[in-house]
Amino acid sequence: MTKYAVISGSTRQNSLSEGVAKAIVAGLPEGSEVNFLEIGNLPLYNQDLDTNSPAEYDEFRAQVAAADAYIFVTPEHNRNIPAALKNALDVASRPWGQNVWAGKPALVASQSIGGISGVLAHHSLRQSLVFLDVHAMAQPELYINTSVTSDMETGEVTNEDTKAFLASAGAGFAEYAKKFID
Repeated sequence: MTKYAVISGSTRQNSLSEGVAKAIVAGLPEGSEVNFLEIGNLPLYNQDLDTNSPAEYDEFRAQVAAADAYIFVTPEHNRNIPAALKNALDVASRPWGQNVWAGKPALVASQSIGGISGVLAHHSLRQSLVFLDVHAMAQPELYINTSVTSDMETGEVTNEDTKAFLASAGAGFAEYAKKFID
């Protein structure tokens, strides 16, 4: 059974990113283990804490290490990924030489209410993942304009075509991930 860690770049309740993530997860094979990781509670990464890490760091690193594959969905904040997501990447890649993200597959999606659907955040996240030795699936590219596909109050994807597209991407990712899982 494949273990998927889902990381939403948004920390707000009923977030559009989480709604997109749930629509992707709907396409994963039955029996998949899915864990939505909490990133909003992580103290800001500080190298001084490498020798005596807070419990939140240790727990998060263990959850990341236990996953076989990652699903990232990010909103765009000021043309980049949110600070909480960048912090999560940093926490689980440190101390230096102990990167627990490395060698695993990922699916990357972005969402925004704007017309460019988080494209810049999407590519910024991919750049970080390359450095972290995470193998992001190249296709399909998932740039989701949530202003026309989702309920702004609940975050749920409501457009049936978009739901089907995202579920299909989830199914495709499950096949892609098999290449990296023993």
